[in-house]
Amino acid sequence: MTAFSTLGGHLGVVSWQWEMRGVNARGLDLRLRVPEGMSGVEAALRETVSKALGRGNVTVNLRLAQEDGAGGLTVDQTHLDAVLTALDAVQERAFEMGVTLGQPTAADVIGHRGVLTNAKPEADAATLQAALIAQIPPLLDAFVAMRASEGAALHRVLSEQFAQIADLTERAAIAAAERAPKQHENLSAALRRVLEDVSEVEPARVAQELALLAVKSDVTEEIDRLRAHVQAGRALLGAEGPIGRKLDFLAQEFNREANTLCAKAQGGALTVIGLDLKAVIDQMREQIQNVE
Repeated sequence: MTAFSTLGGHLGVVSWQWEMRGVNARGLDLRLRVPEGMSGVEAALRETVSKALGRGNVTVNLRLAQEDGAGGLTVDQTHLDAVLTALDAVQERAFEMGVTLGQPTAADVIGHRGVLTNAKPEADAATLQAALIAQIPPLLDAFVAMRASEGAALHRVLSEQFAQIADLTERAAIAAAERAPKQHENLSAALRRVLEDVSEVEPARVAQELALLAVKSDVTEEIDRLRAHVQAGRALLGAEGPIGRKLDFLAQEFNREANTLCAKAQGGALTVIGLDLKAVIDQMREQIQNVE
């Protein structure tokens, strides 16, 4: 099932934004995008999500940002000493070689890269990671809550579709019963034609062939199996744990019975009902792909 959740926060000059999204899949595929240096956060995130979810393509993004302009300019003493030492060495060498150099100004010195830096107070790494890890449970709770909400909606949709299949199955049973007299008439007419066209016919052979024709057009087993599948589907909807694969298999069985029903219908109302069954089953299979 699809789901989405976000959560943000800040600590000192550092702010962040969590984003968690997921779609249904056969297994659990986690894609975690966490900034470098946050291995503890990634490990906690993977462990927590793996325990809570059993299926889905789940992506979690963590974006960190640090405020610009926090703090002010400062001189890197170590870098400054290195620059001054280098300048002094240059001056000494130039004097030995009789070369006169102008005295560098303060502006020249601080112009060297690394001497003047923008001092930004850094958040303590351990404190920051602890704050981020503390937000994983509420982020996951919001994600699971959205999945549960979608699951409830899917439950209603599938329940309605099972009800439609059950209704169509009963209509198929009625249509099959109503066509029985017509079938009997057709078989009797076929028997008379055979007896007229063939001079020597074994009555037992004729009865056997007609019985085979009657069996091939009988849909009692298909209707019984459709009823059983409806009961199994409703039981699955009330079961705990992942049921997506079982429902998918059940949908295949529904489709098999509907195809057989259409093949045996021999036209008329039963064919229309069989086609309506196939339409509802196809719609149900699409919904089942979103079930965990």
